[in-house]
Amino acid sequence: MDVVEAWTGQNASALKRAFRDTNEGFAGRLGTSVRTVAAWSASPQLVPTVEIQRALDTLLFQAADDVKGRFALLVGSRAPSASEQVPAVRQTAAQQRLAEDRHIAAALAWLESSFTWAPRSARELVAEELAALDPRAVEAQARRFAQVSREQAAEAARRYYQAGFGQWRPYKARLAGQVLATTILTQDSWLDLEQPLSSGRGNFQFLPNLRHEKKLSRDVAEEAVRSLTESIEKGSQIVNSEIYNLTSLDIERGTISGSVGVIDFVEFALTLNLLEGELMRSIAIKESNRSPAMPIRDELLPDVAAVLDFGGRVCAGGALALTAIARPGGRSHDADYLLLIQERSGSVLNANRRLAVIPKAFHGPMADYGEDAHFSATLEREMEEELFGRTDVDSTVGDQLHADPMHPSLLSAPMRWLMDRQDSGAWRMESTAVGVNLVSGNYEFANLIVIDDEEWWVKYGGQVRANWESSGLHRYSSVDTVRLESLALDPRWSNEGLFAFTQGCRRLAQIGGQRVRMPSIELES
Repeated sequence: MDVVEAWTGQNASALKRAFRDTNEGFAGRLGTSVRTVAAWSASPQLVPTVEIQRALDTLLFQAADDVKGRFALLVGSRAPSASEQVPAVRQTAAQQRLAEDRHIAAALAWLESSFTWAPRSARELVAEELAALDPRAVEAQARRFAQVSREQAAEAARRYYQAGFGQWRPYKARLAGQVLATTILTQDSWLDLEQPLSSGRGNFQFLPNLRHEKKLSRDVAEEAVRSLTESIEKGSQIVNSEIYNLTSLDIERGTISGSVGVIDFVEFALTLNLLEGELMRSIAIKESNRSPAMPIRDELLPDVAAVLDFGGRVCAGGALALTAIARPGGRSHDADYLLLIQERSGSVLNANRRLAVIPKAFHGPMADYGEDAHFSATLEREMEEELFGRTDVDSTVGDQLHADPMHPSLLSAPMRWLMDRQDSGAWRMESTAVGVNLVSGNYEFANLIVIDDEEWWVKYGGQVRANWESSGLHRYSSVDTVRLESLALDPRWSNEGLFAFTQGCRRLAQIGGQRVRMPSIELES
Protein backbone atom coordinates (compact mmCIF):
# COMPACT_ATOMS: atom_id res chain seq x y z
CA MET A 1 0.00 0.00 0.00
CA ASP A 2 1.65 3.24 -1.18
CA VAL A 3 -1.30 5.63 -0.75
CA VAL A 4 -3.52 6.46 2.22
CA GLU A 5 -6.60 8.50 1.38
CA ALA A 6 -6.89 10.10 4.82
CA TRP A 7 -4.65 9.40 7.78
CA THR A 8 -6.13 8.68 11.20
CA GLY A 9 -4.51 7.81 14.48
CA GLN A 10 -5.27 4.18 13.72
CA ASN A 11 -3.30 3.89 10.47
CA ALA A 12 -0.57 6.25 11.70
CA SER A 13 -0.04 3.84 14.60
CA ALA A 14 0.01 0.98 12.10
CA LEU A 15 2.82 2.72 10.19
CA LYS A 16 4.74 3.13 13.45
CA ARG A 17 4.46 -0.64 14.08
CA ALA A 18 5.47 -1.35 10.49
CA PHE A 19 8.71 0.56 11.15
CA ARG A 20 9.03 -1.37 14.44
CA ASP A 21 9.48 2.01 16.12
CA THR A 22 8.90 3.16 19.66
CA ASN A 23 6.79 6.29 20.20
CA GLU A 24 10.01 8.25 20.58
CA GLY A 25 11.56 6.86 17.42
CA PHE A 26 8.47 7.45 15.29
CA ALA A 27 8.08 10.98 16.64
CA GLY A 28 11.67 11.62 15.60
CA ARG A 29 11.02 10.37 12.06
CA LEU A 30 8.01 12.67 11.69
CA GLY A 31 9.41 15.68 13.53
CA THR A 32 6.48 15.72 15.92
CA SER A 33 6.05 15.22 19.66
CA VAL A 34 5.99 11.92 21.54
CA ARG A 35 2.67 12.97 23.11
CA THR A 36 1.09 13.24 19.68
CA VAL A 37 2.21 9.75 18.68
CA ALA A 38 0.98 8.34 21.98
CA ALA A 39 -2.37 10.06 21.48
CA TRP A 40 -2.88 8.21 18.17
CA SER A 41 -2.64 4.88 19.95
CA ALA A 42 -5.06 5.97 22.67
CA SER A 43 -7.55 7.56 20.24
CA PRO A 44 -7.49 5.83 16.83
CA GLN A 45 -10.15 8.16 15.43
CA LEU A 46 -7.98 11.30 15.79
CA VAL A 47 -7.16 13.04 12.51
CA PRO A 48 -3.62 14.48 12.29
CA THR A 49 -3.03 17.98 10.97
CA VAL A 50 -2.54 18.56 7.27
CA GLU A 51 1.21 19.07 7.85
CA ILE A 52 1.55 15.74 9.66
CA GLN A 53 -0.59 13.97 7.05
CA ARG A 54 1.85 15.16 4.40
CA ALA A 55 4.77 13.94 6.51
CA LEU A 56 3.10 10.53 6.90
CA ASP A 57 2.55 10.38 3.13
CA THR A 58 6.24 11.07 2.55
CA LEU A 59 7.33 8.57 5.19
CA LEU A 60 5.21 5.80 3.65
CA PHE A 61 6.32 6.64 0.10
CA GLN A 62 10.03 6.54 1.06
CA ALA A 63 9.76 3.45 3.27
CA ALA A 64 11.56 0.21 2.38
CA ASP A 65 9.53 -2.54 0.72
CA ASP A 66 9.44 -4.67 3.87
CA VAL A 67 7.99 -1.73 5.86
CA LYS A 68 5.35 -1.13 3.19
CA GLY A 69 4.49 -4.82 3.24
CA ARG A 70 4.07 -4.91 6.99
CA PHE A 71 1.96 -1.73 6.86
CA ALA A 72 -0.33 -3.27 4.21
CA LEU A 73 -0.75 -6.36 6.36
CA LEU A 74 -1.48 -4.31 9.49
CA VAL A 75 -4.18 -2.15 7.89
CA GLY A 76 -5.69 -4.89 5.76
CA SER A 77 -5.11 -8.12 7.65
CA ARG A 78 -8.62 -8.27 9.09
CA ALA A 79 -11.85 -6.36 8.91
CA PRO A 80 -12.40 -4.29 12.04
CA SER A 81 -15.29 -5.20 14.29
CA ALA A 82 -18.33 -2.92 14.46
CA SER A 83 -17.04 -1.38 17.69
CA GLU A 84 -13.64 -0.65 16.09
CA GLN A 85 -14.84 0.80 12.81
CA VAL A 86 -14.18 4.48 12.30
CA PRO A 87 -14.77 6.65 9.25
CA ALA A 88 -11.75 7.56 7.19
CA VAL A 89 -12.09 11.10 8.57
CA ARG A 90 -13.84 11.72 11.86
CA GLN A 91 -13.04 14.78 13.91
CA THR A 92 -13.95 15.76 17.41
CA ALA A 93 -15.90 18.98 17.84
CA ALA A 94 -12.72 20.68 19.01
CA GLN A 95 -10.71 19.47 16.00
CA GLN A 96 -13.46 20.59 13.65
CA ARG A 97 -13.49 23.99 15.30
CA LEU A 98 -9.72 24.26 14.87
CA ALA A 99 -10.10 23.44 11.19
CA GLU A 100 -13.08 25.69 10.42
CA ASP A 101 -13.51 28.50 12.96
CA ARG A 102 -12.38 31.79 11.41
CA HIS A 103 -11.82 33.36 14.82
CA ILE A 104 -9.46 30.54 15.80
CA ALA A 105 -7.73 31.05 12.45
CA ALA A 106 -7.29 34.73 13.32
CA ALA A 107 -5.74 33.77 16.66
CA LEU A 108 -3.33 31.41 14.91
CA ALA A 109 -2.43 34.07 12.33
CA TRP A 110 -1.69 36.56 15.10
CA LEU A 111 0.54 34.01 16.84
CA GLU A 112 2.37 33.38 13.57
CA SER A 113 2.99 37.10 13.09
CA SER A 114 4.14 37.61 16.67
CA PHE A 115 6.47 34.65 17.14
CA THR A 116 8.65 32.65 14.74
CA TRP A 117 7.68 28.99 14.94
CA ALA A 118 9.71 27.81 11.93
CA PRO A 119 9.88 25.19 10.63
CA ARG A 120 6.51 24.35 12.22
CA SER A 121 3.26 26.30 12.34
CA ALA A 122 1.17 27.50 15.25
CA ARG A 123 -1.75 25.50 13.86
CA GLU A 124 0.31 22.32 13.94
CA LEU A 125 1.38 22.95 17.52
CA VAL A 126 -2.21 23.61 18.66
CA ALA A 127 -3.37 20.49 16.81
CA GLU A 128 -0.74 18.39 18.56
CA GLU A 129 -1.71 19.84 21.95
CA LEU A 130 -5.35 19.16 21.16
CA ALA A 131 -4.65 15.55 20.12
CA ALA A 132 -2.78 14.89 23.35
CA LEU A 133 -5.16 16.82 25.62
CA ASP A 134 -7.28 14.91 28.10
CA PRO A 135 -10.70 16.63 28.31
CA ARG A 136 -11.13 15.25 31.81
CA ALA A 137 -7.96 17.01 32.90
CA VAL A 138 -9.23 20.29 31.43
CA GLU A 139 -12.50 19.97 33.33
CA ALA A 140 -10.68 19.01 36.52
CA GLN A 141 -8.51 22.11 36.19
CA ALA A 142 -11.61 24.28 35.69
CA ARG A 143 -13.05 22.84 38.89
CA ARG A 144 -9.82 23.56 40.78
CA PHE A 145 -9.81 27.14 39.49
CA ALA A 146 -13.45 27.58 40.52
CA GLN A 147 -12.46 26.61 44.07
CA VAL A 148 -9.92 29.45 44.26
CA SER A 149 -11.64 32.16 46.24
CA ARG A 150 -11.66 35.85 45.45
CA GLU A 151 -9.82 36.43 48.75
CA GLN A 152 -7.07 33.99 47.75
CA ALA A 153 -6.62 35.75 44.41
CA ALA A 154 -6.59 39.15 46.14
CA GLU A 155 -3.96 37.99 48.62
CA ALA A 156 -1.79 36.46 45.89
CA ALA A 157 -1.94 39.69 43.85
CA ARG A 158 -1.25 41.83 46.92
CA ARG A 159 1.74 39.66 47.84
CA TYR A 160 3.14 39.83 44.31
CA TYR A 161 2.78 43.63 44.04
CA GLN A 162 3.37 44.47 47.70
CA ALA A 163 6.20 46.90 46.91
CA GLY A 164 5.36 50.19 45.24
CA PHE A 165 1.63 50.69 45.85
CA GLY A 166 2.11 54.27 47.11
CA GLN A 167 -1.20 56.15 46.82
CA TRP A 168 -2.75 53.10 45.13
CA ARG A 169 -4.37 50.20 46.94
CA PRO A 170 -6.41 47.09 46.16
CA TYR A 171 -10.10 47.89 46.66
CA LYS A 172 -11.67 46.61 49.88
CA ALA A 173 -15.09 47.17 51.38
CA ARG A 174 -16.38 46.41 54.87
CA LEU A 175 -19.84 44.96 55.41
CA ALA A 176 -21.37 43.32 58.50
CA GLY A 177 -17.98 43.23 60.19
CA GLN A 178 -16.32 41.44 57.25
CA VAL A 179 -13.71 42.83 54.88
CA LEU A 180 -14.36 42.07 51.19
CA ALA A 181 -11.03 42.05 49.36
CA THR A 182 -10.57 42.35 45.58
CA THR A 183 -7.78 42.52 43.02
CA ILE A 184 -8.96 45.92 41.75
CA LEU A 185 -6.24 48.55 42.07
CA THR A 186 -7.62 52.03 42.67
CA GLN A 187 -7.21 55.20 44.73
CA ASP A 188 -9.49 57.59 46.62
CA SER A 189 -9.98 59.99 43.72
CA TRP A 190 -11.20 57.11 41.52
CA LEU A 191 -14.01 56.06 43.89
CA ASP A 192 -17.55 57.34 44.55
CA LEU A 193 -17.37 59.42 41.36
CA GLU A 194 -21.04 60.34 40.82
CA GLN A 195 -20.16 61.15 37.19
CA PRO A 196 -23.23 61.38 34.87
CA LEU A 197 -23.06 59.57 31.54
CA SER A 198 -25.30 59.91 28.52
CA SER A 199 -25.08 59.52 24.77
CA GLY A 200 -22.63 61.93 23.22
CA ARG A 201 -21.09 62.90 26.55
CA GLY A 202 -17.57 61.99 27.61
CA ASN A 203 -14.04 62.99 26.93
CA PHE A 204 -12.50 59.83 25.53
CA GLN A 205 -10.66 60.39 22.28
CA PHE A 206 -9.97 57.72 19.69
CA LEU A 207 -6.33 57.92 18.55
CA PRO A 208 -5.40 55.17 16.10
CA ASN A 209 -1.96 53.65 15.62
CA LEU A 210 -0.45 54.74 18.91
CA ARG A 211 1.18 51.40 19.69
CA HIS A 212 4.18 49.53 18.36
CA GLU A 213 3.84 45.79 18.01
CA LYS A 214 6.02 43.69 20.29
CA LYS A 215 7.25 40.19 19.55
CA LEU A 216 6.32 37.43 21.96
CA SER A 217 8.91 35.64 24.04
CA ARG A 218 8.98 31.84 23.84
CA ASP A 219 7.46 31.53 27.33
CA VAL A 220 4.48 33.70 26.40
CA ALA A 221 4.06 32.06 22.99
CA GLU A 222 4.04 28.54 24.43
CA GLU A 223 1.59 29.55 27.15
CA ALA A 224 -0.62 31.14 24.47
CA VAL A 225 -0.69 27.85 22.53
CA ARG A 226 -1.62 25.92 25.66
CA SER A 227 -4.35 28.42 26.61
CA LEU A 228 -5.80 28.51 23.10
CA THR A 229 -5.89 24.71 23.00
CA GLU A 230 -7.77 24.51 26.30
CA SER A 231 -10.22 27.21 25.19
CA ILE A 232 -10.98 25.25 22.02
CA GLU A 233 -11.51 22.05 23.98
CA LYS A 234 -13.78 23.75 26.55
CA GLY A 235 -15.82 25.46 23.85
CA SER A 236 -15.06 28.96 25.16
CA GLN A 237 -16.33 31.74 22.90
CA ILE A 238 -13.45 33.46 21.11
CA VAL A 239 -14.57 36.22 18.77
CA ASN A 240 -11.91 38.32 17.12
CA SER A 241 -13.75 41.62 17.13
CA GLU A 242 -11.96 44.91 17.66
CA ILE A 243 -11.82 46.19 21.21
CA TYR A 244 -10.57 49.47 22.60
CA ASN A 245 -7.07 49.59 24.06
CA LEU A 246 -6.63 52.23 26.77
CA THR A 247 -3.63 54.47 26.12
CA SER A 248 -4.16 57.29 28.65
CA LEU A 249 -6.49 58.08 31.53
CA ASP A 250 -7.13 61.20 33.61
CA ILE A 251 -9.70 61.27 36.41
CA GLU A 252 -10.62 64.36 38.37
CA ARG A 253 -13.74 65.13 40.33
CA GLY A 254 -16.42 65.76 37.73
CA THR A 255 -14.41 64.66 34.68
CA ILE A 256 -13.11 61.40 33.28
CA SER A 257 -11.01 61.68 30.16
CA GLY A 258 -8.47 59.67 28.23
CA SER A 259 -7.55 58.16 24.90
CA VAL A 260 -8.03 54.77 23.28
CA GLY A 261 -6.81 52.91 20.23
CA VAL A 262 -8.06 49.57 18.97
CA ILE A 263 -6.60 46.08 18.98
CA ASP A 264 -7.93 42.72 17.88
CA PHE A 265 -9.41 40.73 20.74
CA VAL A 266 -7.04 37.82 20.10
CA GLU A 267 -4.06 40.03 20.96
CA PHE A 268 -5.46 40.47 24.45
CA ALA A 269 -6.62 36.84 24.73
CA LEU A 270 -3.15 35.52 23.90
CA THR A 271 -1.15 37.91 26.09
CA LEU A 272 -2.57 39.64 29.17
CA ASN A 273 -5.48 37.21 29.48
CA LEU A 274 -2.94 34.43 30.12
CA LEU A 275 -2.16 35.93 33.51
CA GLU A 276 -5.38 34.78 35.16
CA GLY A 277 -4.76 31.10 34.44
CA GLU A 278 -1.18 31.39 35.62
CA LEU A 279 -2.26 33.05 38.87
CA MET A 280 -5.02 30.48 39.45
CA ARG A 281 -2.57 27.59 38.91
CA SER A 282 -0.05 29.09 41.30
CA ILE A 283 -2.74 29.31 43.99
CA ALA A 284 -4.33 25.93 43.26
CA ILE A 285 -1.01 24.09 43.61
CA LYS A 286 0.05 26.34 46.49
CA GLU A 287 3.11 27.84 44.86
CA SER A 288 4.14 31.13 46.39
CA ASN A 289 7.65 31.62 45.01
CA ARG A 290 7.28 34.58 42.67
CA SER A 291 9.81 33.88 39.90
CA PRO A 292 9.24 30.18 39.09
CA ALA A 293 5.50 30.34 39.77
CA MET A 294 4.54 33.24 37.50
CA PRO A 295 7.07 33.84 34.70
CA ILE A 296 4.42 35.24 32.34
CA ARG A 297 3.44 37.87 34.92
CA ASP A 298 7.12 38.62 35.51
CA GLU A 299 7.37 39.47 31.81
CA LEU A 300 4.07 41.18 31.02
CA LEU A 301 2.97 42.88 34.26
CA PRO A 302 5.90 42.79 36.68
CA ASP A 303 5.13 45.74 38.97
CA VAL A 304 2.64 48.48 39.78
CA ALA A 305 4.39 50.88 37.40
CA ALA A 306 3.74 48.45 34.53
CA VAL A 307 0.11 48.02 35.64
CA LEU A 308 -0.40 51.78 35.35
CA ASP A 309 1.59 52.23 32.12
CA PHE A 310 -1.50 52.20 29.90
CA GLY A 311 0.28 53.53 26.83
CA GLY A 312 3.13 51.05 27.08
CA ARG A 313 1.23 47.77 27.13
CA VAL A 314 -1.89 46.00 25.98
CA CYS A 315 -4.66 47.39 28.20
CA ALA A 316 -8.09 46.05 27.34
CA GLY A 317 -11.08 46.33 29.62
CA GLY A 318 -14.64 47.41 29.76
CA ALA A 319 -17.74 48.82 31.33
CA LEU A 320 -20.06 47.10 33.76
CA ALA A 321 -23.06 48.42 35.63
CA LEU A 322 -25.37 47.64 38.51
CA THR A 323 -28.86 47.99 37.04
CA ALA A 324 -31.65 49.24 39.34
CA ILE A 325 -35.23 49.41 38.02
CA ALA A 326 -38.04 51.17 39.94
CA ARG A 327 -41.12 49.04 40.66
CA PRO A 328 -44.42 49.96 42.24
CA GLY A 329 -45.26 48.28 45.53
CA GLY A 330 -46.65 44.76 45.36
CA ARG A 331 -47.94 41.96 47.58
CA SER A 332 -44.46 41.00 48.77
CA HIS A 333 -42.57 44.30 48.69
CA ASP A 334 -42.87 48.05 49.08
CA ALA A 335 -42.07 50.37 46.17
CA ASP A 336 -38.43 49.56 45.44
CA TYR A 337 -35.71 49.10 42.85
CA LEU A 338 -35.19 45.70 41.27
CA LEU A 339 -31.45 44.91 41.20
CA LEU A 340 -30.20 42.50 38.53
CA ILE A 341 -27.28 40.11 39.12
CA GLN A 342 -25.96 37.53 36.68
CA GLU A 343 -24.14 34.26 37.08
CA ARG A 344 -21.61 34.15 34.25
CA SER A 345 -21.63 31.24 31.81
CA GLY A 346 -18.76 28.76 31.66
CA SER A 347 -18.43 29.59 27.93
CA VAL A 348 -17.25 33.17 28.43
CA LEU A 349 -13.55 33.95 28.53
CA ASN A 350 -13.84 36.51 31.33
CA ALA A 351 -15.09 35.89 34.91
CA ASN A 352 -16.72 32.61 33.89
CA ARG A 353 -18.87 30.87 36.51
CA ARG A 354 -18.69 33.94 38.76
CA LEU A 355 -21.29 36.45 39.91
CA ALA A 356 -21.31 39.82 38.19
CA VAL A 357 -23.51 42.80 37.64
CA ILE A 358 -25.27 43.13 34.30
CA PRO A 359 -24.57 44.51 31.76
CA LYS A 360 -20.85 43.71 31.56
CA ALA A 361 -18.74 43.89 28.42
CA PHE A 362 -15.43 44.66 26.81
CA HIS A 363 -15.35 48.25 25.64
CA GLY A 364 -15.23 48.22 21.86
CA PRO A 365 -16.50 50.02 18.76
CA MET A 366 -19.63 49.12 16.83
CA ALA A 367 -19.49 51.31 13.73
CA ASP A 368 -17.98 54.69 14.67
CA TYR A 369 -14.59 54.54 16.38
CA GLY A 370 -14.85 58.08 17.71
CA GLU A 371 -18.43 58.15 19.03
CA ASP A 372 -18.29 54.62 20.37
CA ALA A 373 -15.22 55.45 22.47
CA HIS A 374 -17.57 56.94 25.08
CA PHE A 375 -18.48 54.39 27.73
CA SER A 376 -22.17 55.27 27.45
CA ALA A 377 -22.12 53.73 23.95
CA THR A 378 -20.91 50.38 25.27
CA LEU A 379 -23.43 50.39 28.11
CA GLU A 380 -26.35 51.18 25.79
CA ARG A 381 -25.25 48.50 23.34
CA GLU A 382 -24.93 45.95 26.12
CA MET A 383 -28.36 46.79 27.53
CA GLU A 384 -29.78 45.95 24.12
CA GLU A 385 -27.74 42.74 23.85
CA GLU A 386 -27.60 41.37 27.42
CA LEU A 387 -30.98 42.55 28.75
CA PHE A 388 -33.32 43.16 25.81
CA GLY A 389 -32.36 40.35 23.44
CA ARG A 390 -31.02 42.14 20.35
CA THR A 391 -28.70 39.68 18.63
CA ASP A 392 -27.67 42.00 15.78
CA VAL A 393 -25.46 43.98 18.17
CA ASP A 394 -23.88 40.79 19.56
CA SER A 395 -20.45 40.37 17.95
CA THR A 396 -20.46 36.63 18.73
CA VAL A 397 -23.45 36.08 16.43
CA GLY A 398 -22.30 37.79 13.24
CA ASP A 399 -20.62 40.77 11.66
CA GLN A 400 -21.91 44.29 12.27
CA LEU A 401 -23.54 45.49 9.04
CA HIS A 402 -25.66 48.44 10.21
CA ALA A 403 -24.27 51.91 9.59
CA ASP A 404 -25.93 53.04 12.83
CA PRO A 405 -26.67 50.01 15.05
CA MET A 406 -28.30 52.22 17.71
CA HIS A 407 -30.52 54.17 15.30
CA PRO A 408 -34.00 54.73 16.82
CA SER A 409 -35.61 52.62 14.10
CA LEU A 410 -33.53 49.60 15.18
CA LEU A 411 -33.93 49.89 18.94
CA SER A 412 -35.91 47.38 20.95
CA ALA A 413 -39.11 48.75 22.50
CA PRO A 414 -37.63 48.88 26.04
CA MET A 415 -34.56 50.75 24.82
CA ARG A 416 -36.54 53.10 22.59
CA TRP A 417 -38.68 54.08 25.59
CA LEU A 418 -35.51 54.98 27.51
CA MET A 419 -33.83 56.87 24.67
CA ASP A 420 -36.98 58.90 24.03
CA ARG A 421 -36.82 60.05 27.66
CA GLN A 422 -33.10 60.55 27.93
CA ASP A 423 -33.28 64.09 29.29
CA SER A 424 -36.55 63.76 31.20
CA GLY A 425 -35.19 62.36 34.45
CA ALA A 426 -36.86 59.00 33.83
CA TRP A 427 -33.51 57.22 33.99
CA ARG A 428 -29.83 57.90 34.42
CA MET A 429 -26.38 56.38 33.95
CA GLU A 430 -23.49 57.30 36.24
CA SER A 431 -19.87 56.25 36.57
CA THR A 432 -19.28 55.22 40.15
CA ALA A 433 -15.63 54.11 40.17
CA VAL A 434 -12.62 53.18 38.05
CA GLY A 435 -9.98 50.56 38.78
CA VAL A 436 -7.39 48.32 37.18
CA ASN A 437 -7.66 44.59 37.74
CA LEU A 438 -4.32 43.26 38.98
CA VAL A 439 -5.20 39.79 37.69
CA SER A 440 -5.02 40.74 34.00
CA GLY A 441 -4.31 44.47 33.90
CA ASN A 442 -7.82 45.20 32.58
CA TYR A 443 -9.32 48.62 33.18
CA GLU A 444 -12.72 48.37 34.89
CA PHE A 445 -15.23 51.24 34.64
CA ALA A 446 -17.96 50.60 37.23
CA ASN A 447 -21.32 52.26 36.62
CA LEU A 448 -24.86 52.52 37.91
CA ILE A 449 -27.95 52.43 35.67
CA VAL A 450 -31.11 53.64 37.43
CA ILE A 451 -34.57 53.61 35.83
CA ASP A 452 -36.65 55.84 38.13
CA ASP A 453 -39.99 55.75 36.28
CA GLU A 454 -42.11 52.78 37.44
CA GLU A 455 -43.91 52.79 34.09
CA TRP A 456 -40.91 51.16 32.44
CA TRP A 457 -41.04 48.02 34.61
CA VAL A 458 -44.82 47.77 34.24
CA LYS A 459 -44.50 47.89 30.45
CA TYR A 460 -41.26 46.02 29.79
CA GLY A 461 -40.28 44.00 32.86
CA GLY A 462 -41.35 40.80 31.11
CA GLN A 463 -38.93 41.46 28.24
CA VAL A 464 -35.78 41.51 30.40
CA ARG A 465 -33.86 38.32 29.62
CA ALA A 466 -30.13 37.58 29.84
CA ASN A 467 -28.26 36.29 26.80
CA TRP A 468 -25.86 33.34 26.37
CA GLU A 469 -23.16 35.00 28.50
CA SER A 470 -25.20 34.26 31.63
CA SER A 471 -26.11 30.87 33.06
CA GLY A 472 -28.60 32.54 35.39
CA LEU A 473 -30.19 35.93 36.08
CA HIS A 474 -31.18 36.76 39.65
CA ARG A 475 -33.16 39.66 41.04
CA TYR A 476 -33.03 41.38 44.40
CA SER A 477 -35.12 44.07 46.07
CA SER A 478 -33.45 47.28 47.18
CA VAL A 479 -35.48 47.15 50.41
CA ASP A 480 -34.45 43.59 51.33
CA THR A 481 -31.45 44.45 53.53
CA VAL A 482 -30.87 40.86 54.69
CA ARG A 483 -30.70 39.33 51.20
CA LEU A 484 -28.53 42.16 49.88
CA GLU A 485 -26.10 41.67 52.73
CA SER A 486 -25.98 37.94 52.03
CA LEU A 487 -25.46 38.67 48.33
CA ALA A 488 -22.52 41.00 49.00
CA LEU A 489 -20.89 38.31 51.16
CA ASP A 490 -21.31 35.58 48.52
CA PRO A 491 -17.81 34.21 47.73
CA ARG A 492 -18.68 33.63 44.06
CA TRP A 493 -18.35 37.29 43.07
CA SER A 494 -15.80 38.20 40.43
CA ASN A 495 -13.45 40.96 41.51
CA GLU A 496 -14.79 43.56 39.10
CA GLY A 497 -18.36 42.43 39.78
CA LEU A 498 -18.06 43.02 43.52
CA PHE A 499 -16.30 46.33 42.83
CA ALA A 500 -19.22 47.57 40.69
CA PHE A 501 -21.87 46.12 42.99
CA THR A 502 -20.59 47.71 46.21
CA GLN A 503 -19.89 51.06 44.55
CA GLY A 504 -23.34 50.98 42.92
CA CYS A 505 -25.02 50.16 46.22
CA ARG A 506 -23.24 53.02 47.98
CA ARG A 507 -24.45 55.46 45.34
CA LEU A 508 -28.00 54.06 45.23
CA ALA A 509 -28.22 54.46 49.01
CA GLN A 510 -27.59 58.19 48.48
CA ILE A 511 -30.11 58.82 45.71
CA GLY A 512 -32.77 56.12 46.16
CA GLY A 513 -34.81 57.74 48.94
CA GLN A 514 -37.57 55.58 50.42
CA ARG A 515 -37.07 52.91 47.76
CA VAL A 516 -33.83 51.64 49.34
CA ARG A 517 -32.77 50.07 52.62
CA MET A 518 -29.24 49.12 51.67
CA PRO A 519 -26.82 47.43 54.06
CA SER A 520 -24.02 49.73 55.26
CA ILE A 521 -20.96 49.36 53.02
CA GLU A 522 -17.83 51.19 54.10
CA LEU A 523 -14.56 51.56 52.21
CA GLU A 524 -11.55 49.96 53.86
CA SER A 525 -8.34 51.98 53.78
